Amino acid sequence: MSTFTTGTLKVPGATLYYEKRGTGPLLLLISGGAGDAGMYAAMAAKLADGYTVVTYDQRGLSRSTVDGPPADQEVRVWSDDALRLLDLLSPDEEAFVMGCSSGAIVALDLLARHPGRVRRLIAHEPPLVEVLEDPAPHRAFFAEVRDIFRAEGVGAAMARFSEGLGGRPAEQATELPPEILEMAPRMHANSPVFLGHVLCPFSSSPVDLAALSPAAHKLVLAVGEDSRDLEPLYGPAARLAQLLHSPLAEFPGGHLAAVERPEEFVAQLLSVLG
Repeated sequence: MSTFTTGTLKVPGATLYYEKRGTGPLLLLISGGAGDAGMYAAMAAKLADGYTVVTYDQRGLSRSTVDGPPADQEVRVWSDDALRLLDLLSPDEEAFVMGCSSGAIVALDLLARHPGRVRRLIAHEPPLVEVLEDPAPHRAFFAEVRDIFRAEGVGAAMARFSEGLGGRPAEQATELPPEILEMAPRMHANSPVFLGHVLCPFSSSPVDLAALSPAAHKLVLAVGEDSRDLEPLYGPAARLAQLLHSPLAEFPGGHLAAVERPEEFVAQLLSVLG
């Protein structure tokens, strides 16, 4: 059975909670949205035979506390957090990194600014709408969701968010793995941070193509086969793959496949990691 440990790391302005499983080269999994380390619990257990799998709560979410009041978050600060975890847990070797959604935005910034710390990076559906040919409607949609949250609360905002991204059957909630059901109350508590302080600044952040280009051989852009009609989710990864001449890998499921279909997601991830 693989080892499982938890720890904390003090970083500027926050204290990060992290989990570590397994042995082998380090694989850092960066969660997205209002999720935390629990988002990858099922996946991490399956990856731990070949990797030292590290998951963590982003600052201000769940068990990773911030020193001050809630404020708009910065991609650069969150990628600095990821770098400090790599420096702590894999100081002498490049690490594998995978991020989903807003976590993929963080991962891409990490690669752009610290390519020497990354062996291979998989960015699954980063909603970087500014790389699209017409970002305006998608930028406006995310701003609408944020404004609904400020005026009407989490429930109304998430309903609009789901509707705008194609909607998903409510009965799927009963099919989620137990690890995700355990995380659900924490996700709900994290939603105000995500909706109010992460969604818009992250999705509208610029991409440093000049910095990413020399490291493009380390990058795999990833998309879900069920996301093909969702331009703000599928489109940015496809566009970045084109601009950077990096591979585009299609994974089973949609935007939340790492949560909803962990076995299939892990199989494709292992293939992409090589």
